[in-house]
Amino acid sequence: CDETAVRVLVRDGGEEVRRLIQWGARFDREDNRYHLTREAAHSTARILHAGGDATGREIIRTLIERVRREEKIERLAGAMATSILLDGGRAVGARLRLADGQPFDVLAPAVLLATGGMGCCWAVTSNPPEATGDGLALALRAGCLAGDLEFVQFHPTSLALPGAPAFLLTEALRGEGGVIRNEEGERFLSRIDPRGELAPRDVVARGIAREILRQKGRPVLLDLAGLDSAFVERRFPGVLAACRRYGLDPLRTPIPVRPAAHYAMGGVVTDLWGRTTIPGLYAAGEVATTGVHGANRLASNSLLEGLVFGARAAKAMLGDAECRLPAAPPAAPPSPRLYPGRRAQVQELAERFLGIVRSRPGLERVLAELDSIVQNDRHAEEGDPRPSREVANMVLVLASLARCALWREESRGAHRREDFPVADDRRFRVHSRVDLAGRVTPAPVNFQLEHPGAKNVSRPEQREGGR
Repeated sequence: CDETAVRVLVRDGGEEVRRLIQWGARFDREDNRYHLTREAAHSTARILHAGGDATGREIIRTLIERVRREEKIERLAGAMATSILLDGGRAVGARLRLADGQPFDVLAPAVLLATGGMGCCWAVTSNPPEATGDGLALALRAGCLAGDLEFVQFHPTSLALPGAPAFLLTEALRGEGGVIRNEEGERFLSRIDPRGELAPRDVVARGIAREILRQKGRPVLLDLAGLDSAFVERRFPGVLAACRRYGLDPLRTPIPVRPAAHYAMGGVVTDLWGRTTIPGLYAAGEVATTGVHGANRLASNSLLEGLVFGARAAKAMLGDAECRLPAAPPAAPPSPRLYPGRRAQVQELAERFLGIVRSRPGLERVLAELDSIVQNDRHAEEGDPRPSREVANMVLVLASLARCALWREESRGAHRREDFPVADDRRFRVHSRVDLAGRVTPAPVNFQLEHPGAKNVSRPEQREGGR
């Protein structure tokens, strides 16, 4: 992790959570105090939650209601951004495709990417269908640097029932006492790490993946038998409802689980104020990489990062308000499209070669396969343009990820190379950086982008450095 970024997160986190509460977020209480829970690799209970296991939904509800009350915000539902508009090397807006497919250019003195992650590049994921790496692809094509793409977190426990989506089974289930067993009923994770079910996510995910391989592809089991039934009903209503929808009662029968692509530690490179390597273009949330998560994000820190660095990006963007915009939108670069039917093939390539464990032959294979898709489908113009653009974005994002993973000849955090099974601090205790051409270079830990033209906020190294 970049210590400077972590200090910002810790220092500003409380203020941003209080702001969310002032806007109406209702976090769970017990005995008239906020109830805190513990998750994997945490040393103490420190996580606020809402509706038992519906924290994300409650935060989204709060933000949507806040946006609806703000008359100055214009909302375009169902639109898709297809390119960043550039004028003299500066971002001055974006080209959108509206829900009816019509192009729509928006000019703006500042542009923020808050597009989430890329989990749907894999076949098994906890992410919503829209998470196809679109914001990252937009930034790369505009000329931004991306970084740390090789660090993808696979959540250890997603629902593994035939016909059911890979519903995320929150880590708090294990934090409150749920255990993982194999087909024989053995708690096998303690053989891998003394922390067992509460070891870091990458350790638990790899342990479960190996056990599933030993069981010839059959899932392992999340057992809640040791928890009080009334407590589970109250604390995890969403989990119970999702399982019961598919005919399984977790209070009576263990839940079959498997790892699923969950979160990208890497993304568009930003400074501590959300600025990318292109003036006028900002990024916040999972699409960005601030250095705060290092190689292996701690559970629940993603929501906090979005609050803290999203607010900082907003403050920094105010400094662009007087930027002179062109009289008319500049020409938008073409938006690549590939056959939508390639989506399943691309996802399967990611599952096979860009999953929990990787190797040079597999990484070289996936790069060759992705390049072949681009060469054969580059002029695809059939069908609904949105799915075809999503597939093109997925291919670019996965190729960039594979190049970063091939460059990092070590195992660290969520990146595991079976041909380089240990960490190499001498060569690789650095961030990766990748551009649109696929060139990968190192960047030191705690490196921050320089933006000498920024004048609305103090320089990050002056405010946070040396504390």
